[in-house]
Amino acid sequence: MEIVLLMGILLLLGLAAFLLWKIHMLKQDIYGFTKNLDMALNIMLNGEKLESRPYSEDDLWGMIYERLRELSNMYTHKNKEISEEKELLKELVSDISHQTKTPIANVKLYLEMMGEDKENIPEYMKKLNLQVDKLDFLLQSMVKISRLETGTIKIQKQKLPIARTLAESIAAVVPKADKKKIQIFVECEENLAVEHDKKWTGEALFNILDNAVKYTQAEGRVYISVCRQEIFTRISIKDTGKGIALERQGAVFNRFYREPEIHDSEGIGIGLYLARKIITMQNGYIELESQAGRGSTFKIYLPNTD
Repeated sequence: MEIVLLMGILLLLGLAAFLLWKIHMLKQDIYGFTKNLDMALNIMLNGEKLESRPYSEDDLWGMIYERLRELSNMYTHKNKEISEEKELLKELVSDISHQTKTPIANVKLYLEMMGEDKENIPEYMKKLNLQVDKLDFLLQSMVKISRLETGTIKIQKQKLPIARTLAESIAAVVPKADKKKIQIFVECEENLAVEHDKKWTGEALFNILDNAVKYTQAEGRVYISVCRQEIFTRISIKDTGKGIALERQGAVFNRFYREPEIHDSEGIGIGLYLARKIITMQNGYIELESQAGRGSTFKIYLPNTD
């Protein structure tokens, strides 16, 4: 009986020791988990990225760490987007400030001259209106750029005949072409459907056509052709204008870029930048082929969906 009692006591002591050991190990695990969690959170709060490391699926900390790492990646990516948007906003504000200086200065100048020279007020009013129109066009263009780049405007594509979109863009440049006696020739299948955003694609086409008419001499020609290829539908706009030197072709799509020899003509250098932005947002692209004095060809590629 005494032996049985002794064995029972020893068993209870062993069980108690085992439980104490388990509690100690559990505390160690909790302390370790807390320490690791605190370290990971501090890394994330400092804006740093959690590094990837292997873990066992049965290890609780390993699984929690992996989830934290995914959260860290999302947090880092979001911070990068916010930083890029801030830089973009700074650039836009800087561009607006720079581009509006000249027309605003001209407006002030003409107002002063009107006060001093009463006889020529009608002439100054014409010049004043031109500067106001330029300023209005500039601000509207900047709004379009900012809304496109920040994602405020979403591209909404529909499968529609590209001829309709092209026709509206051509109609918008016809008055200017007629003044210069520039002929426009078009080859496009009436029912050729392409998935595109009608409004914004029309804006891109208009900007390229407007440039073609603007920089083509009187009695020149503009040729437009649309061709469905295996992967893309290509819209080619070819003019007989002044052309673009090879070393400048990479810069013509930059914001506010203008050819050195045409600074006295109308325009602010936003059209081609907007055109490429719009086409790129539809998973397309634009190519330029040109030679100085021999005209330019802009090729717009929009992806086929079937």
